[in-house]
Amino acid sequence: MKATIETQGRQFTVEEGDIFKVNQFPGVEADSTVEIDKVLLVTGTDTPKIGTPYVEGAKVEVRILENLKDKKIVVFKKKRRKGYKKTQGHRQFVSVIKVEKITA
Repeated sequence: MKATIETQGRQFTVEEGDIFKVNQFPGVEADSTVEIDKVLLVTGTDTPKIGTPYVEGAKVEVRILENLKDKKIVVFKKKRRKGYKKTQGHRQFVSVIKVEKITA
């Protein structure tokens, strides 16, 4: 069964057992379970269920494997012929999650 979910302002199409990174869930520790109820679409049954905007009663249960910082990105700004250069770095806090169960 597949589901398209919305979390942290982004949309993901997931199956049971998928592992991926999302922006960190605030105040949630590693090895805990979170239910995501913003399910946009559920497929894999005889008829797909499409939400308007969300599917009624559908939930995706995910387990947070770890909270960590993502790799560094470099932000470089420059104005040509002006002698202006500025370099910044940023590391985003992310949560690595695993999809445990999809209920529709």
